[in-house]
Amino acid sequence: MNQANSVWRPDAFSTKRVVVVGGSSGIGLEIARGFGALGGDVVALGSNEDKLQVAQAESGNAGIRFERIDVRDSQAVADRFAEFADLDVLVNAAGVARPAREHDIDVCLDVIDINLNGTARVCMAAREALRREDGPMTSIVNIASMLSYFGDAAVPGYCASKGGVVQLTRSLAHAYASDGIRVNAIAPGYIDTDMTHAQKEDPDFDAAVLRRSAIQRWGETEDLVGAAVFLASSAAEFITGATLAVDGGYGVG
Repeated sequence: MNQANSVWRPDAFSTKRVVVVGGSSGIGLEIARGFGALGGDVVALGSNEDKLQVAQAESGNAGIRFERIDVRDSQAVADRFAEFADLDVLVNAAGVARPAREHDIDVCLDVIDINLNGTARVCMAAREALRREDGPMTSIVNIASMLSYFGDAAVPGYCASKGGVVQLTRSLAHAYASDGIRVNAIAPGYIDTDMTHAQKEDPDFDAAVLRRSAIQRWGETEDLVGAAVFLASSAAEFITGATLAVDGGYGVG
């Protein structure tokens, strides 16, 4: 059972339109499923056509609409979000890491363009659809990382971009509050996804993660759902500009 089902009533987001960018796999897909399980009208946007088709065909994703978008394309992002008359929740989960290769400047800049600039493009393009003059505030949830705070020699572009996501979140929280929009972020720790598969399969790396983590396990994508739902819900109505660590205690180890 999806984690969200055990915490929130099944119709908690039944009147809400939710967009998850980076929603075709990994953390983004699990969050899209979480909002869908709570009644949300969910659109998941991703860049990989093959992944989108696979996700659309999975029975567990019934009710979620999957569409392609390249967050590096400012005009495409602006055009797509102009089609939404209104939104209630935006989750920015599009992200890449390219270990070791990020010391090539072109690769480094591309990672930053996807992770940081892409998040900024989407937030700015979605602002009008999220705007509310009265009633409950709408919500943006960005996906940062524990590497927003720690350095990692293999992924300088990823670290720089995720540090930027935290600062972007803080700045937009101030800029968008008068529009009735809250802006927060989640900073995942080591989560078992396709992107971290090689690290988890490395015995030395795996052991180092477990030694430092208070809960002594890798996170699962499902571990991010409750945090995203909470930050988007009325329970977090007085929270904006925050970055919530979901890392099993790795950051305090």
